[in-house]
Amino acid sequence: MSKPQRLDQILFSQGFGTRRLCAGLIHHGEVQVNGEVVDDPWAEFDTAGLSFEIGGVTWPYFEKALVLLNKPAGYECSQKPKHHPSVMSLLPAPLRERGVQPIGRLDEDTTGLLLLTDDGTLIHKLTSPKHHVPKVYEARCKHPLTTAMVEQLLAGVELKEPEGKFQRPPEISKAEGAEIADETLLRLTLVEGKYHQVKRMVAAVGNRVEALHRPQFGALKLPQDLKPGEWRWVSSPADVWGQ
Repeated sequence: MSKPQRLDQILFSQGFGTRRLCAGLIHHGEVQVNGEVVDDPWAEFDTAGLSFEIGGVTWPYFEKALVLLNKPAGYECSQKPKHHPSVMSLLPAPLRERGVQPIGRLDEDTTGLLLLTDDGTLIHKLTSPKHHVPKVYEARCKHPLTTAMVEQLLAGVELKEPEGKFQRPPEISKAEGAEIADETLLRLTLVEGKYHQVKRMVAAVGNRVEALHRPQFGALKLPQDLKPGEWRWVSSPADVWGQ
């Protein structure tokens, strides 16, 4: 059993504002625990399995937040976007307040499964190549795919820098898995996270990505009932590892 915490401290840790604001929410009877209004900020609760309600919305307590977002096109995975809205604008204020950030990035025109968390250690584990966390991408290509292209991707291709970018030494990148889903749809599995990696890999074999979608990150698959722009909690980091 976890150590009991004061209700104002619980709300503060979950991103509902300063301690003074959290105490005000409680004093004004806007917080319910177990279906009952609690108006004492000093009331203590065990956080294990705890959920509370504010403004008709139920919030489960998580020491560290981990959420899954179905990212639509036209959003940047940045706290300070330059040309498009930030994916952070799709999340409720408490999640933004507690500092969740994307685990890796998807380009503004790429759609699909994006994880966000306020757990820095988890971000490192899930983005480090040495942990080999697979990410599955579906790339709609301009030209028909061939088995020769797939074989090249699996063997490794040289990634060229996009035009206008600082020219660095060539990088070799290979897919963990690659298959032709239909004539122009490539399903690619990667364990790295390089700049425009899928687009550059496909370009390296003489094709071009027209649209890109990520349906899976680790063991997590994008729920079919989660619409673009919607999010939901991931109950445990173990779900990403498939444990």
